[in-house]
Amino acid sequence: MTAPRMLHMGGAVVDYVYRIAALPPRGGEAVAGAHARIAGGGFNQMCAARRNGLAVAYGGGHGSGPDGDFLRAALTGAGIEVLLPRSATIDSGNCVVMIDEAGERSFVSWPGAESRLSDAELSAVHPQRGDWIVVSGYTLSYADSREPLHRWLTSLPPDLPVIFDPAPVVAAIPEEILHAVLARATWVSANLAEARVLTGENIPERQAAVLLEHHCPAAEGILLRAGAEGAYLQQRGEPQTRLPAFAVEAVDTNGAGDTHLGVFVAALARNETACDAAQRANAAAAISVTRFGGSAAPTGGEIDTFLAGQQPDAPNAAPPKTVQNQ
Repeated sequence: MTAPRMLHMGGAVVDYVYRIAALPPRGGEAVAGAHARIAGGGFNQMCAARRNGLAVAYGGGHGSGPDGDFLRAALTGAGIEVLLPRSATIDSGNCVVMIDEAGERSFVSWPGAESRLSDAELSAVHPQRGDWIVVSGYTLSYADSREPLHRWLTSLPPDLPVIFDPAPVVAAIPEEILHAVLARATWVSANLAEARVLTGENIPERQAAVLLEHHCPAAEGILLRAGAEGAYLQQRGEPQTRLPAFAVEAVDTNGAGDTHLGVFVAALARNETACDAAQRANAAAAISVTRFGGSAAPTGGEIDTFLAGQQPDAPNAAPPKTVQNQ
């Protein structure tokens, strides 16, 4: 079998990050204490997987312009293979990220080349045996990419695992496409707000089971990120497991959910159990929120050191300021 690889079909963008005391009122203004331009979006998931030993290829769109150039340099610098040529007509998209003193983030996004995929472009993306294919709700929500990506997904061999990340825009995915992707998914990794949209359930302990039994007939399991509560893992035919969060002081929650997903996939690709993979994902997200930047995922060695330092009998309930695994 070919060596495992994450094949990421979501949208990588460029983030313009502003650290502010608090969001300004409508019509008001906030002065940022710090600013950074970094690669973001799907890049954060890819970077997390790559730092944890998994080869990564990017099958999404990227543009011609300053943001596209910046993004490609970041992908190449992280050791991520770029499969498609750049768009000749549009730059890569970007996202304004505002992070307040509590570490919470707010976004304003502009979709670019990553939101436009054609059948001809996707025909050049050839999955390999051993690939773990990650599909983002963002790409499935865009009018100029969702139909080609849906057709590409339906053409995949059934033995290739598909990880579906619904993303906050899940409600914008057309129902027919959403149902088809859920039916094809091997794993769904989502936060509780996204799971509520998918299931209509408002009880966290029920969402994963409902999603698996009623919406994902081919899935092996569901992993739901529950912020400071940790994560809920539901595998087919097994009792649900709740993995508590680790107590840390959060300074930046941007990209914590992306880190969680990337590390989870990297661990599954190494044939770790789903429970061990979810525990490593929780630890990775906890570490990431103590660092600035969306692509703040730790390496595998850093996760090992972090887990080795945890007291098995100590409670893992996070303090009120801690928000992770988003």
